[in-house]
Order: sequence, then C-alpha cells, then structure tokens
Amino acid sequence: MGFEIITKTPGPSGVRPNLPDYRQGCRQFHWQQAQARIKGHEGGINIAFEALDRHVLEGQGEQTSLVWLSKQGERRTFSYRELQGLSNRFASLLASLGVVKGETVFSLCGRTPQLYAALLGSLKAGAVFCPLFSAFGPEPIRSRMEIGNARVLISSARLYLKKVAPWRSELPQLGQVLLYDCHGDCPAGCLDLDSALAGAAETFHICPTQPEDPALLHFTSGTTGLPKGALHVHEAVVYHSYSAWCALDLHPGDIYWCTADPGWVTGTSYGVIAPLCNRVTLVVDEAEFDPERWYRILADEKVNVWYTAPTAIRMLMKAGDELVARYDLGALRFLASVGEPLNPEAVVWGTRLFGMPFHDNWWQTETGGIMLANFASEPVKPGSMGQPLPGITAGIVRVDDQGRLTELSAPGQVGELALRPGWPSMFRGYLHDEQRYRNCFRDNWYLSGDLAWRDEDGYYWFVGRSKELIKSSGHLIGPFEVESVLLEHPAVAEAGVIGIPDVVAGEVVKAFVALKPGYEAGEDLLKSLMAHARKRLGPAVAPREIAIKDNLPKTRSGKIMRRLLRARELGLPPGDISTLESDEGNGHEHSPRS
Repeated sequence: MGFEIITKTPGPSGVRPNLPDYRQGCRQFHWQQAQARIKGHEGGINIAFEALDRHVLEGQGEQTSLVWLSKQGERRTFSYRELQGLSNRFASLLASLGVVKGETVFSLCGRTPQLYAALLGSLKAGAVFCPLFSAFGPEPIRSRMEIGNARVLISSARLYLKKVAPWRSELPQLGQVLLYDCHGDCPAGCLDLDSALAGAAETFHICPTQPEDPALLHFTSGTTGLPKGALHVHEAVVYHSYSAWCALDLHPGDIYWCTADPGWVTGTSYGVIAPLCNRVTLVVDEAEFDPERWYRILADEKVNVWYTAPTAIRMLMKAGDELVARYDLGALRFLASVGEPLNPEAVVWGTRLFGMPFHDNWWQTETGGIMLANFASEPVKPGSMGQPLPGITAGIVRVDDQGRLTELSAPGQVGELALRPGWPSMFRGYLHDEQRYRNCFRDNWYLSGDLAWRDEDGYYWFVGRSKELIKSSGHLIGPFEVESVLLEHPAVAEAGVIGIPDVVAGEVVKAFVALKPGYEAGEDLLKSLMAHARKRLGPAVAPREIAIKDNLPKTRSGKIMRRLLRARELGLPPGDISTLESDEGNGHEHSPRS
C-alpha cells in the first residue's frame, strides 16, 4: 500500500505482551488453554458469572469494574461487587415477573448503568439478551422485536414514548416494559425500573446454563430484506475472554475504553463481556463523539487500552493534530480498531501522534469474536487486518458457478475469506432462517462474504464485500484499495467507491468523497484528486469519475454504505436501510470522466 511496516509498538509501557511470540503461540495452542480461563458454573457455563461473580468469589470484588461518565459531567464508579449486586437485582426482578429461561429480553438504552445491569442480569436469569441501538427509528426497532419475539423490553421513558409506545399494542407478546428515568411519571402499562430495582433482592442464584444454551441475539443488516438475527450461546464467553487477552492484550487492572455502543455486537462482546472476564476497569461515556472530550477522557481516566472504530479515527484526524498536544496520553499502551478495515494512513497517523500504531482486527457479528488481528508483539503492516488468532484457521477460497470450492494457497490471490468452523463464539444460527445459516458453510469452511488476499508473511488484506468487487476491462478492483489511496489526499475526509456500468469496460470505478474543513469543491481539486489516484493506482484501477459530496451515507456503526451509493447511482432498490445514520446531503457533483 506504499507504507512501511511498523516493526514494533514503541509505546513506553514496558508491559510484556500476553502473546510474546505469535508463531510459537500458534504451534502450542490447544482449546484447553482457552477453556482454562473459564471457571465454570454448576457444571455448565454462564457468561455473567464469568464476567462478575467469579471475581468477587476470588477476592477481587472491590476493584472498579466500571467508570461511568454522563453527558452532564457526572462521574460514577462501580466495583465488581456493586455491579454484581445491581445485576442480581435485575435478575431477581425478571424472575418475579415470570421471565423464564430462554425468553428474550430486548434493550433500547443509551450507555447508562441500567443497560449494563440488564445485560448481565438477563444472562444470570437464563434469558436471551438482544441489544438495540438507541438511535434506531421506530421501524427498525419494531421489525427486530417482531422477529425476536420480544418478551421484555428495557428502555428509558423518553425513548419508549418516542419510538415504541405508538405501536406497542401490535406486539402482544411484549408482556413487560421496564423504563428508567421516569422521574415519578411512568407511562401506562410500564414498570418504573429504578423503583423496582431498589426493591429487588440483591442476592440471586444464577440460572444453571449449559455451553449450548442461547445467550445473545445480535441483528445484522442484510443487503436486501429483513435484518438477520445471529444467535450466540453461553460457550461464546470462552472465546470472548481468550481473544481479548490475546488480540487486545488486556491485563487485569487495565483501564480499558471500547467506544462501541453496546447496541452493536462489538459494544457487547468487547465493550462489556470480554473486558470484565479479564478483570479490567471499563470506561463508559454516555455522550456522543467529540474530539476534545475523547482526548480528555483518555487523559483523565489514564486509559491503557483503547478500542475504537476507523470512522472515529478519521474524525479525530479531521479535527487536527494540535488537540492531542494539550493532553497527557502517556498511560496508553495499546490501540486497536474494528468495524471496517482501517486505512493505512490512519495507522501511520496513530504512530506519529500517540507513539504507537492502531492495531486493526477483523471479525463479524456471525463470528462473535476477533478472528484476525495485528498483535502487540508483531510487526504492523498498515492496511492489513493482521493474522489469525491461535486456534483459528483462515483461508482464501473460491466457489465456482457449480458450487465447487477451491482453496487458494499462493500469496496474493484474491478470493473469499473463509474460516474453519468450531470456535466457541461462532454463531449457532440465524433466527427462523435455517437455510440461510446453512448457506454460510461449504466443505467445512465458514464463508465470510468478504474478499481478501494473504501475503507471503500470512497477513490478510481486505479487498471488499464479494458483491462489491468491481470488474473493469478484465481487472478485479477492490473498493477499499481505491478508498485508502483517496484518503491519503490531504483534502479527503471520507471516500466511498463503487462500480458503474460502462459499455466498453463492463464497469468503471466511480468514487464519492467528502472533504475536510477548509477545502472547497472545484475543477482544480478534482484534477488534483484524479492525478493523485492515477499516480498511486495506475489508470486501470484509478476512478474514472469522482463526485464530491457534503457527506456520505453511513451505517450507525460508521461504515460507508457502498451498496446504497450504488443503488442511488443506478436507480436500484436500496434494500435494508434501517442502520442508515447519515445521508449524502447536497454535495457537489463535479464528476468528469478521466
């Protein structure tokens, strides 16, 4: 990609990585090592027990489990013992309401202490927990709750009245709605959660759960049709704990900030479960993104490990370097990124600004945990997703029109990223859609739908979603490669690339870019962008058209929606847009062909 390998993490921590020798770790790994990290509960496994109760039993109950920062500036701390008690109260409340093992509890919450109590308390009660992103509109909420057969909903009074109350009567199976922040005026047919928790028992006998008992339901958007509900089981905690230890280099006592909202799988798996299993202190910020606030949190809370998203990193880059100099970020030891592939420029920027690179990793809602990672002890190749975790077998495959699968062994060959099934956090099905689940597997491979290639050192590189690959004059072009080069241009804040029909080439590359402050659209800038792309990519790969927009359509987790760009460009149906966060706006359409 034109960037030098970062041969080590030059941070000042002096902390020995959990995985000091990657290749030796792979050779010596066996799943009993990961299983040994789990204590077990009454002959089975319970995620919440591993995250909380075991630490209290082992004498670590007074350690801070969670630091909560409110929008208004309040700072509250919860020890492991206090969070245990709060989750017990929620579990006791569910039991008193007649919620039984296997029923589904949905949450529609901001990043508040009640959400964390509900997640862990639901798992203690044997219920299946399904988080919803609080910024969803009424229709995405309703469709997910219908598919998931919601039995219980926890939310704030404000969110409920705005997004659920108008259609609640059409969901008869929704027996209980538990609302916090009612302030003495709870809506009809709902229960004041804060009052109910105050009166609930602080001791609770955790429901015995077996490894294959359902625990978590995460919805992920499809390209068409309804969202898919990926089901995960209590055994997933084995991999949650192990992968965070291995890929995020978590040590007991670390101060850890995962900026992902628990309404998404990252915010649940690595924002709550995995770090608590590794006995760290979580930093939870209720407020929305603000560069200065984020830097202040990193400094004031003395964060050691920071796990964030490429979109957020690019927004910090856009805010300028001078902000960083105002804060002491010397406690930082390890930076990681997830959500979409991290552009090389952002890795280099992190090294320059923080003295260490962001370590990108790759996984999906379906995998339930990190599959590929750039490790603390290994060189970082900017733009690469990294290498498989010990215990994970990855490969590059192709499936022909007859359904025959071929594994590609030579470095540099582009194909579909595939994984050998069987790791503990692998999803166990799509809710009510067994055929779609079976279609994810072929010849003992899980097919991710992501195109990638593997280099001679075993690092994997993202190309694009299989349906997003651009075929132009016999060339196969991955949109991520083109986007990464465009993001190197000093004027570009965001980039999205699609293929559009062309009578000669079949398809040509069209790029959409949003600009950084201080830059204005015009012919001179378009020529500069085109020249930069042609120099870095060559004329066969560089965009034939570039359109400048005020902003690009993104999911609420920050991914550019290439599918929606293409649909709008070609007048196609948009498919599922329930996760859409921002629209394109009224950008300038200077887009001459090169």
